[in-house]
Amino acid sequence: MIKQKTFKSSISCTGVALHSGDKVSMTLMPGKPDSGIVFKRTDIPGGGASIPATWDNVVETTLCTTLGNKDGVTIATVEHLMAALGGSGIDNAVIEVNGPEVPVMDGSAAPFVFLVECAGTIEQDAPRRFIRVLKTITVEDGDSVATLVPAESFSIDFDIDFESAAISRQSISIGMAGETFKKEVSRARTFGFLHEVEALRAAGLAKGGSLDNAVVVSGDKVINEDGLRYTDEFVRHKVLDAVGDLYLAGGGLLGHFHGVCTGHASNNKLLQALFANDEAWCYETMPVGSSAAKKSRRVWSGEVAAPALAATA
Repeated sequence: MIKQKTFKSSISCTGVALHSGDKVSMTLMPGKPDSGIVFKRTDIPGGGASIPATWDNVVETTLCTTLGNKDGVTIATVEHLMAALGGSGIDNAVIEVNGPEVPVMDGSAAPFVFLVECAGTIEQDAPRRFIRVLKTITVEDGDSVATLVPAESFSIDFDIDFESAAISRQSISIGMAGETFKKEVSRARTFGFLHEVEALRAAGLAKGGSLDNAVVVSGDKVINEDGLRYTDEFVRHKVLDAVGDLYLAGGGLLGHFHGVCTGHASNNKLLQALFANDEAWCYETMPVGSSAAKKSRRVWSGEVAAPALAATA
């Protein structure tokens, strides 16, 4: 069977929390087979500090994805790390954090992908479990529309539309095969508008935000001195967020996601709608060497060459 993967060794990093502005330390550690991704708050005494990274543990989606457990312990801004773990094919891991928020690093998933590569990965003696989408699921909220469609591999279409000429309308269609996530998505940074900063900070948010960890738009211009990493970095970051939010399904998806002006709330509502319908999904494991296995390897893994990427901005 296609086997589960975890870290070969533990690795640590330190960074700033995007919203609190506090300095945070985090350690990525190997996880046992079938344990999934589990966050552990090391600053919380006792045994109630573990928070499984699953869609049904999402407790807040304002500006980031926040997970919580039954004891009320939370961990925020998990989406970039989850995207890196999904894009790197990590099934099981323990993520120790000494605060209520994952460090933002440079605002993208690239630093976390680098950490995964430095730690290395190993296969485990357990088959990898995929979630196959069997029926089309759609959630709508005003102009926001999120859809999952049955497919043999994981792919994403995304469309955004902002009034600012620095962003405007951007669309991308991308298959998550091989090195595609790392090369074409992982470096896209979170973004925001300068005129919103004061309001966010007054609300206790974005205190750690800076030009070092976000693309900042003022009027119709990007004010970061180094400019953009991709000409359509904005829509690619929305793809990055979707990859992270959807990896909270508990495994790689066999399905196609289409997002129109969606965010963390829509992504989570889509998973809620999917798992609420027993006829819309099923778990699946793949034997190595079968045609189905070759297709499933394209999901989240680096074993198959990436397809051509089509994008418009």
